[in-house]
Amino acid sequence: MKFLFSLFLSFFTVYTLTIRSSFAQEIDLDAGAQVFTDHCAACHVGGNNVVNPLKTLQLEVLHEFQKDSIEAIKLQVQNGAGGMPAFGDKLSDEEISNVANFVLNTSKNNSW
Repeated sequence: MKFLFSLFLSFFTVYTLTIRSSFAQEIDLDAGAQVFTDHCAACHVGGNNVVNPLKTLQLEVLHEFQKDSIEAIKLQVQNGAGGMPAFGDKLSDEEISNVANFVLNTSKNNSW
């Protein structure tokens, strides 16, 4: 019985560590800045929006349009909307996560 319990505990531990590591993703703001420079800055230079000047990347504007969370920004980058193209097929999940974190962090720090 102890052997089965030990085996089960070992299996559960390995399973949990595997699952946690697959969901854990380290955020790299420098990599996010590079993605932004390479793919976003042409339209969003300085946190502005050359296509729709009302929809800037300033925190209060992101909040107004319910884009002031990592998940909302990731969805916007992946799927696009309005004049913004979708980048879901051009960027990896890690790149999208990094750029979303970069945008929100820069907006919260008002450092555009």
